[in-house]
Amino acid sequence: MASGWARDGAVQDQIDASIEDAIKRVRSNLATGESARYCEECEAAIPEERREAIPGVQLCVACQSSHEEKPVDTGGINRRGSKGSQLR
Repeated sequence: MASGWARDGAVQDQIDASIEDAIKRVRSNLATGESARYCEECEAAIPEERREAIPGVQLCVACQSSHEEKPVDTGGINRRGSKGSQLR
């Protein structure tokens, strides 16, 4: 389905590119390396099972959960081709 001047499949390409960017952003935030034995925030011991399951873990489950509840800024890249979306 063509939409204006866009070639067929352009909308799906934009969707795919947005998803790939989001995946890259999330992967870049993953910790790597050696896991900490104690939480960096509350200094509680991190269980061996958690350290083995998540390489590079630096926070205990409670602190990690509180971090994940905070809103994340996605950057707001406009990949839509309509003029109205560019004027917002």
